[in-house]
Amino acid sequence: MSTATPATTRRLPLAGVLRLGRPSDIWFKPALSVVAAVAAPNLALLALGRLDLAMYTMAGSLCALYGHNRPYPARARTLARVILGMVCGLAVALTAASLTTNAVVLVTVGALMAAVQKSLCDATRVGPPGNVVLTFISSASLFAPQTLGQVPGHLALALAAGAWAWLVGMAPGLLRPHGPERRAAAHALNTTAAYADTRGTGAGHERARAAAAGAVQAAWQSLLATGARTDRTRRALEHLVVRAEVALAAPADADPALLRGWARALRGTGRVPRVAGADDDLLGIDAELSVPQRPLWHRLGPLAPLAARTALGCALAGYASLTLGVGRPYWALVTAASLYQANVTLTWSRGVQRVVGNLLGVLVFAAVVPLAHLHPAVLVLCCLAFNFGAEALIGRNYWLGSVCVTPMALLVTEFARTQDAGQLITERVVDTLVGALVGFGTAVVVTNRRAGDRIEHALTRVERAREQAARLLAGPQPAPRALEAARRTLSAALADLRATADAASGEWWQRALPQERVVLAEQSGHRTLAATVRRQETHSWDGARTTEDVRP
Repeated sequence: MSTATPATTRRLPLAGVLRLGRPSDIWFKPALSVVAAVAAPNLALLALGRLDLAMYTMAGSLCALYGHNRPYPARARTLARVILGMVCGLAVALTAASLTTNAVVLVTVGALMAAVQKSLCDATRVGPPGNVVLTFISSASLFAPQTLGQVPGHLALALAAGAWAWLVGMAPGLLRPHGPERRAAAHALNTTAAYADTRGTGAGHERARAAAAGAVQAAWQSLLATGARTDRTRRALEHLVVRAEVALAAPADADPALLRGWARALRGTGRVPRVAGADDDLLGIDAELSVPQRPLWHRLGPLAPLAARTALGCALAGYASLTLGVGRPYWALVTAASLYQANVTLTWSRGVQRVVGNLLGVLVFAAVVPLAHLHPAVLVLCCLAFNFGAEALIGRNYWLGSVCVTPMALLVTEFARTQDAGQLITERVVDTLVGALVGFGTAVVVTNRRAGDRIEHALTRVERAREQAARLLAGPQPAPRALEAARRTLSAALADLRATADAASGEWWQRALPQERVVLAEQSGHRTLAATVRRQETHSWDGARTTEDVRP
């Protein structure tokens, strides 16, 4: 066990914070989806001469950003829940706006809502864009002039636009019903092939192993999200992910070319390779499907420090904006809400990206706003263009997407009436700086001491899983089902340990982390995984080289 040491701080990075990465393989899907979801309601309102109602339809339309990495049965549920959450948040905000105009009260309500939205999105792993869009809509609605009699109609607009967004999000499933699962499986195979290239000992093998482990876990989450067991295509994809998982456990025995060949075969809508001789591959999956998920309140518990940061940081940012006399304190509130990541170091990086992107974005707005003022139709088209650009670019780096998000948000304020561009730019710059400074300061002050405790729990799970697998290996004839289940349990525990250690390593003001124990646990765990793979004769790579096809 490691001994406690005085609290220490970590160095805040600057190098690489603004570096551009590779775009997502499906960057165009959320970009096109949000354009389709926003265009129809906005053009209808334009034809009716009621663009002042666009804020309410945007609430439902922006739900089309969610769920693009999920299988369509799971996406249907996710989108429905996001739409419900969006409408509920909008209902609270509009009701509060109709009952009071006290800005301090409204900022307080917005901060509490931001904390709830952050916690629920993280606990349910709803994925990008997470809580930021929900917080943006609910916070802006708090300061929209409102009466109680108008609330039901405005909520109906949001719900109708949300229903359209649901249809837009589900439409690609008609052409490629297994697209998300195929992409997830292909990514797992490719990243595992990159790790197999190192043979588990070459240069960069630790980083490659972490990437492969994350991709394999993501593939399983995608495949098991629906719980379906009768779909032959999904079953074949599960076999392939098992092969990636086996290669992750024993990279020296894997064939990278074979893994990449399978990944290439998953492109498009062609046939899915089926691994011959893999009838026992899925022994551990049925057991995993039968295990109930942890209740939501259990998943919310570890997020309490992040929720406290969000509530306090958003409230203080909003109050500071009010003190400075800025007319839209919700911009500072949303800026603070957008910063909070898994730890302080990541929060700092997001803060730098947010400030740079917003400052460049107001310059873009200044260049575009004269054109947008020519006609309401031009205003709508500009907003659609920025919607597309934001989703197309944000995967490269958050700041690059913010360059489009900022002018889009500013143009949305013009739907109700034309406003002074200079005042909008000044207020947005001030609120961005205030929100970023106050938000990050709050993250530093509100500590997350539970980060170290989570590492201890993750270490315990790895050690128990490794001991269970080792006991089975020590026996003369371990049951294939038990050995496969033990291997999968150990693999998941190791992936969770790495993610927990990475998150905790960027947290401030905590006791020294047991880095040595983490390294030793990972090394021994991966050795045990390799031993289980070699013991499972049905998983030999020689028997897996023959493939047959399954039609999607």
